[in-house]
Amino acid sequence: MSTATATGKIRVLIAKPGLDGHDRGAKVVARALRDGGCEVIYTGIRQTPR
Repeated sequence: MSTATATGKIRVLIAKPGLDGHDRGAKVVARALRDGGCEVIYTGIRQTPR
């Protein structure tokens, strides 16, 4: 899900659910979005719904 901030910049939240360490894809997407001008919030790996 993304929203526009007050400055018009798109804000994107990226989370990697699960217990494995395979987070390369999430990092690649986060970097591409950031390089494209988005504000990216990456929560890291091993996240649970809670």
